Amino acid sequence: MQRRQALKSFAALSALAATARAGLPAAAQETTADANGPWIRKTLKIGMIGVKGSLEDKFRAAQQAGFDGVELNVPGIDVQEVKAAIEATGFIVDGSVVNSHWNIRHTDPDAAVRAQALADLKQGLEQTAAVGGDSVLLVAGHGKDGSAEEVYQRATENIRQALPIAQQHSVPILIENVWNHFLYDHQGGADQSAQPLADFIDQFDSPWIGVQFDLGNHWKYGDVAQWVKTLGPRIKKLDIKGFSRADGKFTKITEGDIDWPAVEAALREIGYRGWCAAEVGGGDLNRLREIAQHMEEALHCSQTA
Repeated sequence: MQRRQALKSFAALSALAATARAGLPAAAQETTADANGPWIRKTLKIGMIGVKGSLEDKFRAAQQAGFDGVELNVPGIDVQEVKAAIEATGFIVDGSVVNSHWNIRHTDPDAAVRAQALADLKQGLEQTAAVGGDSVLLVAGHGKDGSAEEVYQRATENIRQALPIAQQHSVPILIENVWNHFLYDHQGGADQSAQPLADFIDQFDSPWIGVQFDLGNHWKYGDVAQWVKTLGPRIKKLDIKGFSRADGKFTKITEGDIDWPAVEAALREIGYRGWCAAEVGGGDLNRLREIAQHMEEALHCSQTA
């Protein structure tokens, strides 16, 4: 029942977001997954596009490489420039990443820093909505900022204050699982659970917060497929990278030891359909094509079902 209700909530949220995007360039209105299209739509971080030229040139290169969309860094984008590039290329800005969340943290002991983090998040939500994106990725904080209880409370308080803005602009806040010493044991073993992250999301009791689950970030600490199943419909979008437990390092998507068939099976089991963002070292057109191909090899993104 909980899973079905969560799926209904996200479906309703997507409908609200589509209404909010009316009046934007056509491509900006197409961020949701097409039931008759690929089960996973490939996107990437804007900083990975190592092609010289204008934003329009970068969008065209990513398109040519096989991507359907891009995630921008907010706040600080030129909204009119982005909308013009969308209009010229038909490329989609599906979402964004808060560009200050590592250094200006929601869990900083300084209240003034936390206030700036909140202001950045609110502005990022507004700018993302203005260019048709339907999500903002956020690192919730860092465990080094205090006790576990202090960090949890600070992150909760700041994010809760941003939820009305997320609702106003129909842009959910999506928490990424990262190596930030928060909601997992950084010195712990490889059998950890995603339940602390699930509980953190659930406490808000809001459809305007979810998870952008990075499929590579916690292979060192837990089973990726099991984390997918635990998080279930809380997962609104995905990130992807490779990781080698054997070597203890991040890798190209297909060069680590992540069990991609098991991950794909878990994603299909929870009924996931939507965006997956590459988050690896980028480069020129040939490198971008390689990344898109690696995504296909890992998850068979282009399959319709």
